[in-house]
Order: sequence, then structure tokens, then C-alpha cells
Amino acid sequence: QVQLVESGGGLVQAGGSLRLSCTASGRTFSRYHMGWFRQAPGKEREFVAAISLSGVTTYYPDSVKGRFTISRDNAKNTVYLQMNSLKPEDTALYYCAGDRTNGPRLKDFAAAYDTWGQGTQVTVSS
Repeated sequence: QVQLVESGGGLVQAGGSLRLSCTASGRTFSRYHMGWFRQAPGKEREFVAAISLSGVTTYYPDSVKGRFTISRDNAKNTVYLQMNSLKPEDTALYYCAGDRTNGPRLKDFAAAYDTWGQGTQVTVSS
């Protein structure tokens, strides 16, 4: 099982951009579908993006589609989340997660992911 460490969070003004990174330990990263989730205080964990093993297929909810881009580099054991046109409502703790069942479809619910990082804070000021 891999271990995940996120980085790249911070404070940014509305309209700005950030790129989050999530680096995995171990040699099985390429066997995991990967996802990003976020959780704001007092709210449930929310799906943000997912990417398939090879990186060919991605999936986004409408709330971030066109603004966020997920990508991965299996040679570096890293998945990225490029976030553009950030809004105050994007403020949250962002987590990356791995789905080792790597079924035919990417999943948008937290229970499908069995490996989680510790999170990185993103704060968007208005």
C-alpha cells in the first residue's frame, strides 16, 4: 500500500491559481486510480477530480470543471491538481486519495478510496 503526501497549498486571491502535488511512496502507484477531495469546516468531504491509472481518463464535478485539471506522472509517483480561477468557495483542506481496486470506472465518493494523504490547506481570499 502506498503512502501519500500532499503539498502546494496556500493563500491566494480570488481569480488566482495554485498547483497541488501528491507524492506516493512505494512501487505500486501506477496501479491506483487517484482522486482529489476537499473538505471545508462543517461540511462533508467533496469530490474534486479523479484520474485513471494511465492518466488518459479524468473526471470532474461541475463545480470545478473547466477550472481544475488533474494529471499524473507515474515515473515520479506524483499526481497534480492545477487549480485556476479560484473562488472563495474553493477554500478547504484538500486531500489526495488512491483507489487500488482500479475498476473500469472512476469513482466520485470517498468510501471508494482506501489510501489518503494528510491534506493541504487552500485558502482563497475575496
